Amino acid sequence: MKKLFNNYLNTFKGLSQEVWWLALITFINRAGTMVIPFLSIYLTEDLNLSLEKVGWIMTCFGLGSVIGTWLGGKLTDVIGFYKVMVCSLFLTGILFIAVQYLKTFETLCIGIFLLMIVADTFRPAMFVAMSTYSKPENKTRSVTLIRLAINLGFSAGPALGGLIITTLDYSGLFWTDGITCIIATIVLFNVLNPKKAKVQDKLEVENPKSVYSNKPFIIFFFAMLIFAVVFFQYFSAMPLYYKDVHFLNKIEIGLLLGANGFFIFLFEMPLISWLEKSGYNKITLILFGALLTGLSFLVLNLTTWSGILIIGMLLMTVGEMIAFPFSNAYAMEQAKNGNQGEYMAMYIMSFSIASVFGFNAGLQIVSGIGFNNTWLIMTALSSICILLLFVLKLYMKKKTNNNELKPSHNSH
Repeated sequence: MKKLFNNYLNTFKGLSQEVWWLALITFINRAGTMVIPFLSIYLTEDLNLSLEKVGWIMTCFGLGSVIGTWLGGKLTDVIGFYKVMVCSLFLTGILFIAVQYLKTFETLCIGIFLLMIVADTFRPAMFVAMSTYSKPENKTRSVTLIRLAINLGFSAGPALGGLIITTLDYSGLFWTDGITCIIATIVLFNVLNPKKAKVQDKLEVENPKSVYSNKPFIIFFFAMLIFAVVFFQYFSAMPLYYKDVHFLNKIEIGLLLGANGFFIFLFEMPLISWLEKSGYNKITLILFGALLTGLSFLVLNLTTWSGILIIGMLLMTVGEMIAFPFSNAYAMEQAKNGNQGEYMAMYIMSFSIASVFGFNAGLQIVSGIGFNNTWLIMTALSSICILLLFVLKLYMKKKTNNNELKPSHNSH
């Protein structure tokens, strides 16, 4: 047991102090967005808005996220990641506190939209910061550490949120969210100040290649967009499937979904560490992750036995643990060709755009043609994602071969 624990700790070795601080700030930031899981309940129960109106507010939420991410990428390239992160965190804190005073449908649409624009400028800046503060060979593990912080934040956030609502009500939740963002700003200000922080991988690109003219990256973007739409079903349609088809209660559903975060927390770092040494390239590994995620939907149609839900969840979790860190590392690798902010924003936007359509689309398909057919559609979408990644793999291979041939011409 001790040996296992030591091996687990060793997978975290060699990561810079700045990356650890970044992980802590990300954890505070993500745990602090505990309003979000309760937003639809708050809007329907406290403000008595119809589901239709809540749907529109959530659409504003998604659109704000897309614009914020894009803007964050642009600003990062212009003024640098540090300024973007400080301004984003601080203003998000102020806006969280302000949103509780909005009570009408129109003001909420505008308020949530603005809140998400400001909040999500943080994401591309954070990834560029992480890339700057981690040695090239540690990038995938640095991503994994940040993902652990995000997952822990997402697990802790709703639990804390539930407690705060019960003891203080919803306004307590908005205040807590706002204050945690401001605390994260103070931490960031003190530990990642450019005067103190140590840069590990400085990047100056002479003629940056625009992300829009990078053909492999565009293929990759669409593959990740489809992957995200499929993946998001686990947070929209799947809980309903657990409840309506397999008759699980709230505690059982919570345990199943919670197992995902717990599993990631325990096994993602060792798994990534092991896969990095396996010699497979990043695209092959992302492809394998997408395959497992697709299978997690397919198996649900094979039997009515409820144990299959655990198998499905395990397949999805392992798929996610492989696909996310390696896709993130691939995006950072590609970002070396151009403006890093623009590239990281494009990568994150694949998920933001998917959240605008993905959550809603899954539920609409379920209400139209039922769960089993929806899972078949998700399996088909996964197949398209795998096909795109396979095309990308061939494209990259051809490019590598061409590059290897070039020097031999010159030597004659």
